[in-house]
Amino acid sequence: MVDAICSELLLRKDEIQEEVQTIYFGGGTPSLLSSEEIEQLLDAVYEHYQVYQFPEITLEANPDDLSEAVIEKLAESKINRLSIGVQSFFEEDLKLMNRAHNAEEAIRCIELSKKHFENYSIDLIYGIPNMTEGRWMENVRKALSFEVPHISCYALTVEPKTALHKFIEKGVVPPVDDELAQKHHELLVEAMEQAGFDNYEFSNFGKPGFYSENNMAYWHGESYLGVGPSAHSYDGESRSWNVSNNSKYMIAIEDENLPLEREALTKQDQYNEYVMTRLRTMWGISLEEVTELFGAEYYDYLLQQAQSLIEKQLLFLDDEILIVTRKGKFLSDGIASDLFKLR
Repeated sequence: MVDAICSELLLRKDEIQEEVQTIYFGGGTPSLLSSEEIEQLLDAVYEHYQVYQFPEITLEANPDDLSEAVIEKLAESKINRLSIGVQSFFEEDLKLMNRAHNAEEAIRCIELSKKHFENYSIDLIYGIPNMTEGRWMENVRKALSFEVPHISCYALTVEPKTALHKFIEKGVVPPVDDELAQKHHELLVEAMEQAGFDNYEFSNFGKPGFYSENNMAYWHGESYLGVGPSAHSYDGESRSWNVSNNSKYMIAIEDENLPLEREALTKQDQYNEYVMTRLRTMWGISLEEVTELFGAEYYDYLLQQAQSLIEKQLLFLDDEILIVTRKGKFLSDGIASDLFKLR
C-alpha cells in the first residue's frame, strides 16, 4: 500500500504547480505506519513536489498507538504536529463508541506528546447518548488542564452497521439527541472563549498561532491533493475521489492508471461550495469576494437570501462580511443551505 501511494504521488505530480504548504496523514489509522514508511511517503512528496520551507506536517493518531517510543520516533521525523483522537476521558463513552483505547491511555499519550511536540491537537466528541452537560464539561475542563493548544470537537454521528447503531435500534442505548448536542456545543464555545481559544471554524478551536494550517486551507477553498484509497481532491474547478477498495486501488496504480472519478464543478457548484465553507469560519463570507468570483447576480441573490436570516439573528452583516451569530452557530450548515443557489 505504501509503495502504491508513493506511485500515485508520482503519477499526479503535475496536478500541483504551487508550493505544498501542508501535508496531512489522515483517514484510517496512519499512526500504524512505521517510521520508515512515514519517511518513505514524505521522501516521495519532497522528491516530486515543491515543498514550502516550513510546512505543517500532521499525523492523525489514536492514543493506543502512541507509546513513548513511537512518539520519540515521530518527533525525530519531519512530522511537526499530532492530531490525537481522544474522543472522551470517560470509560463509558469510549466503550459506547467502541474505541480501542481507555482514558488512562488518552491521558498518558497527551502528556508524552506535550514533551515532544509544541504543536498538537486532540479530538473530543459531544452529543453522546447519556452524556450529561456536567460530564461533557468535565471532558472540556480535562482537556484544558493539559494546556493543549488546539482542540477539535465534533457532534457524534452514528454510522450504519456499527455496534452503536445496533444498540440504538434495539433500544439498549437512547438515540442521539440534537437538542443535547446543541447545548453541549453552546457550553463548549463559551468555555473555550474564556480559556483564550478562537473558534476559527465551527468544530475547531485554536490558541493564536496554533490554528491548523491544513484546516484553514480547506475552509478557505484552497486546492488539495488526496492520495490513497478513498482520498478526495479539489482544485477549485473540479473534485475527484479515489476508489475505496484497497485491492482495486493497488492493481490500478500498478498499471499506472488513476483509480478515481472526477466531477467538474459548475459556477453554481463553486458558489455553493464557497458559501458552505466560509460560513463555518470566523471570517465569514466576503460579499466583495462573492462579486469578484461570481458576479453581481450572485451578490444580489446572497443578500436577498440572507435578509430573513439576519432578521432572525442567525446571521449578521458587518462591513460587507456575512458572519453566523452565536445563536446560529450550531445551525450553520442549515443556514448555508438556505443561501445555496439551486437553479
